[in-house]
Amino acid sequence: MACTNCSTGAKDGTPKGCNNNGTCGTDSCNKLSVFDWLSNMTLPGGQEPFDAAEIRFKNGRKEFFRNTEKLTLAIGDIVATEASPGHDIGIVTLTGELVKIQMKKKGENPDKELAKIYRKASQRDIDIWTEARNKEESVRMRAREIAINLKLEMKISDVEFQGDGSKATFYYTANDRVDFRQLIKEFAQEFKIRIEMKQVGFRQEAARLGGIGSCGRELCCSTWLTDFRSVNTSAARYQQLSLNPQKLAGQCGKLKCCLNYELDTYLDALKDMPDMDTKLYTEKGDAYCQKIDIFKEIMWFSYANAPAHWLVLPVAKVKEIVAINKKKERVAALEDYVVETVQEVEKKFENVVGQDSLTRFDQPKKKNNNKNKKRKPSNFKNAPKKD
Repeated sequence: MACTNCSTGAKDGTPKGCNNNGTCGTDSCNKLSVFDWLSNMTLPGGQEPFDAAEIRFKNGRKEFFRNTEKLTLAIGDIVATEASPGHDIGIVTLTGELVKIQMKKKGENPDKELAKIYRKASQRDIDIWTEARNKEESVRMRAREIAINLKLEMKISDVEFQGDGSKATFYYTANDRVDFRQLIKEFAQEFKIRIEMKQVGFRQEAARLGGIGSCGRELCCSTWLTDFRSVNTSAARYQQLSLNPQKLAGQCGKLKCCLNYELDTYLDALKDMPDMDTKLYTEKGDAYCQKIDIFKEIMWFSYANAPAHWLVLPVAKVKEIVAINKKKERVAALEDYVVETVQEVEKKFENVVGQDSLTRFDQPKKKNNNKNKKRKPSNFKNAPKKD
């Protein structure tokens, strides 16, 4: 969903773009945007609308403020809010009853004391805010140089100026605790503003900076994901994924959040299947599970004395053997329960996409058969005649 300013041009079809750089008036091009599905509903008679609003600041940072001045606010309005010290500039993202629902969702009391919304931003407020935002990149680069000179093991990932330009918040990541008292003195002397340091996690850093994932889409944490649940390697094991750190790690260097998306489905499917620790006892020897295919409901087993020779058994047959072993009885051999061999399972795979060769789109080189070949003169005239 995008505003009309982002539509394509009429002549050449190139995107026009509103050039607002994150301050879109309709709030439809911003990350973590919310659709107010209660905007068309009328309140019961005598009930006043909820007097709080959700305000968005840089990189998706959102806070709730109380509208004590009874201002007529709409989504996309630029307002001046209470800050310590001075005031900050933000964009209204939600108003009305949906703000109360959002506060309850985030575990906040709708009746608690909130900071105030002073006024709608004037043109002077917007000019000061824009000027402060334009300085953030140069300040961030200079701040990194100062941190390197002080030999601090930290990474300053982002800088956010307050709307009135009186304070700057430096977001940084670090593995250990950092003593940045001297760093704050250097910053205050260099930038002549109030300094605030805030440490964020690696996932929060990726959410603030944004990027493109290996799937080709924008990062989930910077578009719609708000709660960062812990991701363990067990999620990859349950989904039978290879424990390759280069493929399982995201932009933040941690395990990808999308590993949890289908985990519940895999866990439900594994409830009716024997686990990887299943051991089958036969007269030919003990067999151990090597692999599980959840979708086809088949399992691979191999004998202890022949680990390279795998046998394919359906889940129903494995349960039957386990039930016999529980009676302290052994089956003759696993070959009696094998329905299909490994070769037959592999033959069923068909490459329908045709990605069998990386050079399939290359044009074959034409063979020049006449190269380096000279045509021999014919000697039919001088050939002797046959009788």
